[in-house]
Amino acid sequence: MMLTSQILLWTAVIVQALLIAALARQVGILHERIAPAGALTLHQNVNVGEVASPMTVTTIDGAPIEIGGTRDGRSQLLFFASPDCPVCKSLLPVVRSAATAEADWLDIVIAGDGSKADYQRLIGQHGLSDVPTVLSEALGRAFGVSKLPYAVLLDEAGRVASLGLVNSREHLESLFEAKERGVASIQDFLSRRNKEA
Repeated sequence: MMLTSQILLWTAVIVQALLIAALARQVGILHERIAPAGALTLHQNVNVGEVASPMTVTTIDGAPIEIGGTRDGRSQLLFFASPDCPVCKSLLPVVRSAATAEADWLDIVIAGDGSKADYQRLIGQHGLSDVPTVLSEALGRAFGVSKLPYAVLLDEAGRVASLGLVNSREHLESLFEAKERGVASIQDFLSRRNKEA
């Protein structure tokens, strides 16, 4: 009786190990098939490829800054954030990193609306004092920002290169990738590629 129970137990363990190995293989296959997700484009007031209406706004330091328009070979990233948004706070180190890494072609502007003191505290906590920050409800409305964090990438001619809801580093970087590939979003690029295949 004892020998039979031991044999059954070991058989069950071996079958379970084989099932786990098969499941791990399937997870690996699924992982390879899943396409990277880019920034989620929502219903917005502007579309990719449109020229954004130039707008002059004032930074929280009192300096005027031009949003949109022709920019002498430089692109402009508008990162809409709020001091009350935990995801926004988690992405600010990524924004700081992008401001440094992409400084040769990209100007970053942090945008929002609310208390100037709250934004100053947020910017100070995340070491972004050298990144212009603007408080303008009109700017958010102009780009149809309804959820945060949201980002809009304007190309050198002031056209909307890419935009969307950004919840991770990958989403933010997908805006740069979409601009580089000349597509509205990474999803558009992947759907085109799948149609060609």
